[in-house]
Amino acid sequence: MPAQYARRFADRRDAGRRLAAALRHLRSEAPMILALPRGGVPIGYEVAQALDAPLDILIVRKIGAPGNPEFGLGAVVDGPEMTAVLDDSLVRLVAPPPGYVEAAIRREEDEIARRRALYAPARPRVPLAGRCAVVVDDGIATGSTARAALRALRRQGPARLVLAAPVASPEAAETLSAEADEAVFLATPPDFEAVGAFYGDFRQTEDDEVVQLLREAGEHTGPA
Repeated sequence: MPAQYARRFADRRDAGRRLAAALRHLRSEAPMILALPRGGVPIGYEVAQALDAPLDILIVRKIGAPGNPEFGLGAVVDGPEMTAVLDDSLVRLVAPPPGYVEAAIRREEDEIARRRALYAPARPRVPLAGRCAVVVDDGIATGSTARAALRALRRQGPARLVLAAPVASPEAAETLSAEADEAVFLATPPDFEAVGAFYGDFRQTEDDEVVQLLREAGEHTGPA
């Protein structure tokens, strides 16, 4: 049996519960759980419940190259102040037209604002300075989104920055471990092909599920 099937999760909620067990040592640090929507939210919900921690979303939007939106020059990351994280070497390589990057950043900032208004319109921002921040996703393939998230959050001055996912490619796991104070992955299969291959049910997480889970998490009475 290929390694990527050797430890299949039933679905995201199952994966979240298993991931939470590997993160229980953080409970005493009063962590803030930050889930990457949409797929990371069911994972983050389970982690937040197990750690008696508040849950929020962390929206990351790629800044695509001219004519090739899938080729990321960087990303814009949600936060009290949105942060653009650029790969300067790629920007120099692509040499986009004057004003292109600035306009792309503004578009993605608008999209982040729209999505936050949809998912969590009344959720207050929690300052991360001096506290433990845990970034959670349902799986990591290339790691570009997680890398941008970690670099943006680092600027907010958390006491501890943790990245956690049920499964990651070995390459992404190695790279991202250097970006976080701690990285927790339940599996890093050497023949990794796709995140979805590790799940029995990997259907798309819908907007209404994100809203519902955030609403339920909002009733949480632990430390914020």
